[in-house]
Amino acid sequence: MSTISMPPLKSSSSLMEGFRRETVKTRGAEIQVAIAGEGPPLLLIHGNPLTLVSWHKIAPSLAQGFTVVAMDLRGYGDSSKPDGTPDHSAYTFRAMGEDAFDVMDHFGFEKFAVAGHDRGARVAFRMALDQPQRVTHLAALDIVPTHTVLTNVTMGWGLESYHWFFMAQKAPFPERLIGADLDYYIHYKLNKKGVGLEIFTPEAMAEYVRCTTNEQIHAVCEDYRATVTLDLAMDKADFGKRKIECPVLVLWGSNSHCGRHFQPIEAWSEWADNLQGSAIPTGHYPAEHRPDLVYPAFWSFFHDEPVRIQDTDVET
Repeated sequence: MSTISMPPLKSSSSLMEGFRRETVKTRGAEIQVAIAGEGPPLLLIHGNPLTLVSWHKIAPSLAQGFTVVAMDLRGYGDSSKPDGTPDHSAYTFRAMGEDAFDVMDHFGFEKFAVAGHDRGARVAFRMALDQPQRVTHLAALDIVPTHTVLTNVTMGWGLESYHWFFMAQKAPFPERLIGADLDYYIHYKLNKKGVGLEIFTPEAMAEYVRCTTNEQIHAVCEDYRATVTLDLAMDKADFGKRKIECPVLVLWGSNSHCGRHFQPIEAWSEWADNLQGSAIPTGHYPAEHRPDLVYPAFWSFFHDEPVRIQDTDVET
């Protein structure tokens, strides 16, 4: 696939094998980080309701060619959870992106590639717009830009993505309802349509359950409150005026809410000219369900090679 030799995908039941953990103090939080490998720096940012261990099936393999830094977003996992503010500014994608820049500064990386899934991809999107001189490549898993999502709401997408508007309700309404049964919530949330919980290893599932606390739920709600207010306002201000300058790779699940309700390449083309992408036969969690496809795609893309998704049963 790539002219640069790609090591085989590692298989391990442990989470983030070979990575060391560190807590990095940023301008607004304390961020839990896992780091390993040598080579060009690559930042991995997870989505909701996950943590940095969501990369555990591909990160050790990527670390054979890159210095891989995986982080827990503020409010998630073992990172700190700053208090929400009346304007929700502590949980914008810009604030989370500033954490990420501070993390990479801590390790001495001025320029780096970034891959994000779900909320993490939205953080990476904002980072690439805000500081284009620092982001060399952007890979996004299973999203279309926030502006597209919130200006093209349909019945089908809304029913599947109810949490965008439920969690954005005024505190403490969603927090109290979710907090009534956190175990039920996390299992229901991760059991996406037609995929099931079997894609998660028992170790990863246990980690997501452990991190689903009332404190994290409040932070996640603040994340979604910021999305429908400040984040959307930023995107509206930039739409048609700014574009992502670096190469962009977009991968999405053919059986995800993204793949079923949007045209991802068309949506991303409004924000990026140097763009490639493909559907993958999976749902919303490609890196955990189909690491055999995500890993080689990332390896090629971050080595500036064309990405060709093989073993796919969908037209892209």
